[in-house]
Amino acid sequence: MTRRVVVTGLGLITPLGNDVASNWEALVAGRSGIGTITLFDTSAYEFPIAGEVRDFDPADHVDAKILRRLDRSTVFALAAAQRALADAGIDMAQEDARRVGVVIGTGIGSAQLIVEQAAILADKGPRRVSPFLISHMLPDTATGLVAIQTGARGPNFAVTAACATGGATTGEAAEIIARGDCEVIIAGGYEAPLTPVYYAGFNAMKALATADDPTKAVRPFDATRNGFILGEGAGVLILEELEHALARGAHIYAEFVAAGTSNDAYDMVAAAEDGHGIAQAMQDALARAGIGVEAIDYINAHGTGTPLNDRVETKAIRDVFGEHADSIMVSSTKSMHGHMMGAAGAVEAAIAMLVCERGVVPPTINYANPDPACDLDYVPNEARRAAVRYAMSTSVGLGGHNSAVIVKRWEGV
Repeated sequence: MTRRVVVTGLGLITPLGNDVASNWEALVAGRSGIGTITLFDTSAYEFPIAGEVRDFDPADHVDAKILRRLDRSTVFALAAAQRALADAGIDMAQEDARRVGVVIGTGIGSAQLIVEQAAILADKGPRRVSPFLISHMLPDTATGLVAIQTGARGPNFAVTAACATGGATTGEAAEIIARGDCEVIIAGGYEAPLTPVYYAGFNAMKALATADDPTKAVRPFDATRNGFILGEGAGVLILEELEHALARGAHIYAEFVAAGTSNDAYDMVAAAEDGHGIAQAMQDALARAGIGVEAIDYINAHGTGTPLNDRVETKAIRDVFGEHADSIMVSSTKSMHGHMMGAAGAVEAAIAMLVCERGVVPPTINYANPDPACDLDYVPNEARRAAVRYAMSTSVGLGGHNSAVIVKRWEGV
């Protein structure tokens, strides 16, 4: 029999705040975390807008001896993992370390660390390159360090699926528990893409939104939308086998139900116009969950604010859910926290779980001008109280990657 998986801890580091409480308060208030970039010189950019993590002290989470070796993104992952474990009340001294795993993904990884060391190589020569570069630039650096810090000796690897990473990671982590290989998985996604070279690259793609007011730059599903805004941060979830969680009296946020992943097999940047890839991920998740389309009450959409993505995602939802699509609340919280790339799916899955637990749906802010091609209930501008039993989180990534995660309100055994 497949074992049930629940979520007992959350760690959120985002442009909206550095814990669950501050994130939730901002989401319900419809408050944007988007602002002018302060992390680097932006004088060459016309609209230097992003979702930065603020009021975050790395020294609170990482020893000074190792901190100087780490990329900003890795620190976010470590901090989110620490907070998730504390939130779950996991005492590693009481756990069989061989049954605790770590699966944390990233889209880009240690971007700033690599760029910095490349500059040192160019300016000062190969002898000045850090001996810690190779071991700390890898996509799985965060999973290795979390294991070292916690003593978790179970399955340990990174997942990379561009902007769909967080959702894919959550699904893979849950499978490890479901098949009986672990009792606990520290799972999630992280990213810190706000460096000059990466920001310039996204800017060159003409994918970034423009606006005089940063807080109004991200306008998912609105007829005036003109792009997405990069964000940074991390989302880590403690996934736990149900009986294990019950035995220690853990607080359960929600039950993980199922996930689906797919690829458009179409283009490295643009989503397929007919939406078949994201539709397949949603259909696969529903099939694995063993529920009908009418069960889904809320979707935390990928909703980046690009003209193509929002139109394609809307079409896919209509294709999958049929008439029930008109009854589903669909919101894009990226309108508030921006697009955190590899962290996005994990953070948004966590938000879907909080929606199920707390009965409040965060809005899509900056929605003022309806688009005939985007005709769903996007919960415009104000949060809505609603009983949500099943929620879905969808993600779409560069390279055609897609993921869909389904969670359920915890109702007891």
